[in-house]
Amino acid sequence: MQLVYKSEPERGRLWQRWLAQHAPDITLHIWPEIGEPDQVDALIAWQPPDDIAACFPNLKLLFSVGAGADQFDLTILPPDLPVIRMIEPGLTQGMVEYVTFSVLGLHRDMPRYLQQQRQQQWQAHSALPAAQRRVGVMGMGELGQAALRQLVALGFDCAGWSRTPRQYSGVRCWHGDDQLAEFLAHSDILVCLLPLTATTHGLLNSALFNQLPHGAALVQAGRGPQLNHDDLLLALESGQLRAAVIDVTDPEPLPPSHPFWRHPAIWLTPHIASQTQNESAIVALLDNLRRYQRGEPLHGLIDRSRGY
Repeated sequence: MQLVYKSEPERGRLWQRWLAQHAPDITLHIWPEIGEPDQVDALIAWQPPDDIAACFPNLKLLFSVGAGADQFDLTILPPDLPVIRMIEPGLTQGMVEYVTFSVLGLHRDMPRYLQQQRQQQWQAHSALPAAQRRVGVMGMGELGQAALRQLVALGFDCAGWSRTPRQYSGVRCWHGDDQLAEFLAHSDILVCLLPLTATTHGLLNSALFNQLPHGAALVQAGRGPQLNHDDLLLALESGQLRAAVIDVTDPEPLPPSHPFWRHPAIWLTPHIASQTQNESAIVALLDNLRRYQRGEPLHGLIDRSRGY
């Protein structure tokens, strides 16, 4: 089996060595080296070449190196080409850690205490028990369910919202547009883990923020284009939102003059919430390749009708 890897070269070299040891029947080329183009079975990439069909005329699989595949323009990919997003334990654990850190920080009012530290102000504020803090997670896929599992274990009053009905132990579940307002009204801390689709583009805006309880907080770890920056700033200025933790933006990075860099109520991180872990990712990739060879269903296969 012939693969081409088109992303960070250091990771590619590690994967190349690992496959040579553990799966010698699979050859991994690192872009721009591609071997014989018509012999390439699978491409692993963050961004594929513009004319993927011309580059790899017999391509059978396209893997994303990340947890999502919305960076791919599905409209220009061959319609029958399977597109697979990365599902591996390291990605999931990273997101659980980030969401837990963010929710705990917002729950205990850490952005406020950070500002007090900078102002040399020593002042304590009352703290709610976790059972009285309602956390709502938008997106109940692999990452959302794992994050909810940890938040439930910490004692938070947890809710989840998804496009289609879901059931999860210890979590109140809402779904669809008709139930979105009720879900938002019960979210003191809103966590966005949604994929980027036509319906989630720009979803985090004033109309949504105004349906949250006054003084709610936001954790945005979904995709950059989902967040309306101006509307977030207005919500923070009015007090409708008290704080936000933002890991993804559009563009990335933000320009130096952007107000997010210096806003006292925003914690900004450089798209690091969930990062592919080299060792566990190559094991997951090989498992999927073997599943393909055996004719079994693939983990992380994108439903093109939904975009995720």
